[in-house]
Amino acid sequence: MRLFSFYSTTVGKKLVMAVTGLVLAIFVLGHMAGNLQIYLGAEQLNRYAQLLRVSMPLLWTVRLVLLACVVLHIVAAVQVTLQNWRSRPQKYAVAAYQEADIASRSMFWGGLVVAAFVVYHLLHLTLGTAHVDFRPHDVYHNVVAGFRVPLVSAFYIVANLLLALHLYHGLWSWFQTLGFSHPKYNRARRVFATVYAVVIAVGNVSIPVSVLAGWVK
Repeated sequence: MRLFSFYSTTVGKKLVMAVTGLVLAIFVLGHMAGNLQIYLGAEQLNRYAQLLRVSMPLLWTVRLVLLACVVLHIVAAVQVTLQNWRSRPQKYAVAAYQEADIASRSMFWGGLVVAAFVVYHLLHLTLGTAHVDFRPHDVYHNVVAGFRVPLVSAFYIVANLLLALHLYHGLWSWFQTLGFSHPKYNRARRVFATVYAVVIAVGNVSIPVSVLAGWVK
């Protein structure tokens, strides 16, 4: 009961967003590292995918944890956003942004685009229902064939840039939510959030770009 009472507060919702966001950020980094094995060739990437398949109990445990984190993260984010909108029903005549840079101002709508991208990504490269030439268990072929479609690659690139913005502001805010906000450490946490976001953006975007450019065939 105390847990629900705590969650009903804005602080509780922000803490849930921080914890689930951190879990998802770590997963995104690991997922990217696995996908970058495409540069080692078809055999290596497909071997990695096969390793995941033979670890089904662990894989499904991870998937369920991630699903729970996604649901909690979205629900808490929507509730906090609605609370903020209700507390300021009229926009200010002059918008005075301080910490609210482009990343923070795009958190909500960018997050919705990222959520839609995750659904499409699962339909595209996991289930294959949105793929032009899906071959079960041939991950390398599915990635290359999928990204040869310019519109698909463009969507992946835009979504991953928005994801990077989301991660940047999320990681910056994570320290603040957990009480690590101090002028002495603000520069360090900004650098950390920036580097993390840039690494994710460059790593993920490089794959569709490499396929379109013909570097990965």
